[in-house]
This record gives sequence, C-alpha cells and structure tokens, in this order.
Amino acid sequence: MASGIAELVSKAGCEVVVVSRSQSSGEVCRTKIEKSLARQVSKGKLSETDSDAVLSRITTATELSSLELCELVIESVVEDLEIKKRLFHDLGAVCRESTILATNTSTLPVIELAVCVARADRVVGMHFFNPAPVMSLVEIIPALTTSEETMQAAWDFAVACGKEPVKVKDQTGFIVNALLFPYLNAAVTMLEHGVASKEDIDAAMRGGCGFPLGPFELLDLVGLDTSLAILERLYDERRDPASVPSPLLRRMVTARQLGRKTGGGFYAYPAAPGAPAAAKGHPAAQGVPAEGQAANSSSGKTS
Repeated sequence: MASGIAELVSKAGCEVVVVSRSQSSGEVCRTKIEKSLARQVSKGKLSETDSDAVLSRITTATELSSLELCELVIESVVEDLEIKKRLFHDLGAVCRESTILATNTSTLPVIELAVCVARADRVVGMHFFNPAPVMSLVEIIPALTTSEETMQAAWDFAVACGKEPVKVKDQTGFIVNALLFPYLNAAVTMLEHGVASKEDIDAAMRGGCGFPLGPFELLDLVGLDTSLAILERLYDERRDPASVPSPLLRRMVTARQLGRKTGGGFYAYPAAPGAPAAAKGHPAAQGVPAEGQAANSSSGKTS
C-alpha cells in the first residue's frame, strides 16, 4: 500500500517522502513504483516525461524526523494496534502541530490512534484500497476528536488525488471491510465443508457476480494474516457469528501460508525475496512537504 499511495500522491503533483524501517525496504518500495510507472508507459497510459516527473518528486528515508515539514502523513504499517499506537506517538513528537496525521487502517478504531498524540483533532482515517493508484474509493473516517477542518482537508486531498471519498463512522471495518470479510470468511467455510473447489468458487463469483477477483484470489492478495486480524476485530466489536474466523483460515495463518507475500496461500506464487519477514509488516511513511514546497496541495498528509 505504501508504494501505491506514494505513486498516487506524487501523480497529484505533491512532493512525497517515504519513510521505511531500512534503506533496503525503501529501495523495494521505490522499485515497485518504478515498475508500475514503466508498465503504464509501455501501455501508452503515461509519457516518459511524466513518469520521470513522478519519480523525481519521491524521496526515501529511514528516520521519522524526515517528515518534520510535511503537511500530511499517511501511516501504512502492519494492521497491529500497538505498533500503530507507538508510531503515532512518535509522529506526534517529530511533526509540527499543524500536521495532519492520517491512518490507512482498514479496521482499527481511529480514536485509539488519535489519543496517542497531543493534537487529537488533527488525526483522521484515510483508508485507500489496493492498488491505490487504480481504485477510486477512499474511506474518510473522523474520530470523535477529529476537527471539521481536518475532516475537510482529508476529503479535499482525496478529491485532489482523483479519488471518490465517502465519510464513514469510526467503527470496526468501516463500510467495505465490514461487508467484505464476512463474505470472504463464508467462502473459506464453504471450501472447508467441501461444497466446491476453491477454483470453482472463485470462478462462480467472478462469472456470477462480476467480481474482478474470486474470494480466494482476494484473500491471497490481502494476506491471510491480515484477513484473520480483521475478522477477529469485527467479531470482538459486533459478536456477529458471520465474523467468527474459519478454522481453516486460522490453520493456514499458523502455517505461515499467508498468500502472495509468502509465496503461497490458497494458491502458489513466486516467493518474493524476504517474504516471510515482510509478513510481519514494518513502519512505512509517506509525507507531503509543507505549503510552498508541494504543488497542488494545501493540506498535510502522513503515512
């Protein structure tokens, strides 16, 4: 998600700083962006000149202090509340009081992160969808403490990036995941009960419902560990039986068969270098420098 959000924001004309936990992970992020832009150039969707311009606006760093002058920081780390809370505490210490701190969480309560910083009114949820440069939706989630000014700035920024934002109450799963993951969970249960093969279930949902991906293809893309964590959160808040994770899903996560990022989940994939470590997630941040340094942006972002 970090590379996709960085590409998206740079395309909107903003200067972007991507902060990763190591130089190597920052290079991986930049390489992903380069490959994405190269594909667009090869398909005639982007000129070489514009591709070069997008890359020129993206820098990588390993220290959160590099985000000091950013107007907006969008957090995009592993879906773990304690890790995110520590990150927001640290961001609150290095960023200016006027900086908007946004979380790209897909499930966790935004208020839990807002109370970690002195300016809780400047914290908001901005949930992008994968792949961020392509998917049109951004869920904007104000916490109880989020000011109307911050909410509007996040909304306007999403629009400036060419997205279609929707406002959502700060509750687990927001709109999309609250509806999506019980469906994915039901597909795993159906497979576990031998109703049909994973291939046939995927084909049925693509052909019968017009979905671009079947449920097992989507689970592998999202990550089985992330999917399990989302279902557990949904159940903890709502006690809805549809959100009780399938035993098969739990067993696959225990076996570290997490999907694309580990080379295998419901389907097999070429393993990426360092994939098992990547399954644990790592801090990554993107920022837009302050006004006067960033084109077409009057609001701040952090990730």
